[in-house]
Amino acid sequence: MRIYIIGDDGITLCREPPAAVNEGEIAVASSEELHAARLRGKRLLALWNALPGVEKRRKVADRDALIEQLWSAIEMLPEPQSESKRPSKQDEVIAMLRRPEGATVDEVVSATGWQRHTVRGVFSGTLKKKLGLTLASAKEERGRVYRIAESASP
Repeated sequence: MRIYIIGDDGITLCREPPAAVNEGEIAVASSEELHAARLRGKRLLALWNALPGVEKRRKVADRDALIEQLWSAIEMLPEPQSESKRPSKQDEVIAMLRRPEGATVDEVVSATGWQRHTVRGVFSGTLKKKLGLTLASAKEERGRVYRIAESASP
């Protein structure tokens, strides 16, 4: 089931009905619900004009027709990528550290959005202690660079 949350920042697709919607947001699952939402003309125009590949409009000529066109366009939007397909930040960090050039703490901070102390904690706690990876570090021109040391195969 596709449920759309219409908010100030656009339209978001949900798989399941939300437990609650934030103030100013509306959850709709059909064109009838979109009609019943009684959105103001300005809001309908803003939603329409925010859709990719549509001809921009300046005013609402026929409200019901615009709502039907809006609903058709919303249903044609591509499915968002599943969260399970996106690698975790931990996987991204491990991939960065496995590169021949390695990664600095600042590069990991930029890639993940974590704070520096969090990155150092992941290196020490998660990668070394929990996952048993061996980290090697070396002082280079760009700063201290960390790499996952490949263990010698027997």
